[in-house]
Amino acid sequence: MFNVTLLDQAHVIFDGVAKSVILPGDEGEFEVLDFHKPVVSSLARGEIIIDNMGFPIARGIMRFRKDQMTVLVEL
Repeated sequence: MFNVTLLDQAHVIFDGVAKSVILPGDEGEFEVLDFHKPVVSSLARGEIIIDNMGFPIARGIMRFRKDQMTVLVEL
């Protein structure tokens, strides 16, 4: 499990731990699991799925490193 912080400009939308996060990347959907290599990606319109909980977004950017994911989005 790893830490996930999902936020927009004004609010923290989700802050907790997850086993899996599926993200709508600009080049297609991708999944991040434990021990994923460090990555930074822009995000397209779609839905972020954190352990079966869906969060629709307009666009955003994410960073994952050292078992910490931070996602900044526009809704």
